[in-house]
Amino acid sequence: MPIPHYLHTKSIHPSSKMKMIHVLFLFALVSFTSHASVNDFCVADLKGPDSPSGYQCKPPNTVTVDDFVFSGFVAGNTTNTFNAALTSAFVTDFPGVNGLGVSVARLDIAKGGSIPMHTHPAATELLIMVEGQITAGFMTPTALYTKTLKPGDIMVFPQGQLHFQVNSGNGKATAFLAFSSANPGAQLLDLLLFGNTLPSDLVAQTTFLDVAQVKKVKARFGGRG
Repeated sequence: MPIPHYLHTKSIHPSSKMKMIHVLFLFALVSFTSHASVNDFCVADLKGPDSPSGYQCKPPNTVTVDDFVFSGFVAGNTTNTFNAALTSAFVTDFPGVNGLGVSVARLDIAKGGSIPMHTHPAATELLIMVEGQITAGFMTPTALYTKTLKPGDIMVFPQGQLHFQVNSGNGKATAFLAFSSANPGAQLLDLLLFGNTLPSDLVAQTTFLDVAQVKKVKARFGGRG
């Protein structure tokens, strides 16, 4: 049977062809997504491996309300090198946030304490001041942004930027942190530089510190060499 002239592609204007292609593409896309398996959530199966896209989902029949509740969002022990404590509710602590692109933490810094220079490779950080006073900031290759924060203040640290928090008040300081990832990760500059086995003379050459200073700081952070 011959193809009717009105269906023959040669009789269709080029602009109409493009419209038809767009319609067919959208129809195929809608058809595909309508048959896709879409989950409302994906509670982490912490027994399985982690991956860049997160943990695999627990079987739905094993999910309970406790997977969506985190208890223990209280002050941590600040008796340590930094005189600070982070109480995290990341995916490994709080399986319900898996795949949702969000997590939280509580930051407590004793008088004179600090969170040294660090980055979060996988997340932007939002700091919400609750108690005390914290001087915080981040830096780029061309600028420094720093501010002394008090209760009611909020500061954002863009993903991957080197930043810090220092208790600049007369008592303890507390802040709540929110992250744009279920597993933000952290790289502390002090630990990277001095908590390793790289020979001290090499560290001294790359930091412009003398070898004695490097060895002293390495001893504090568990480094060797």
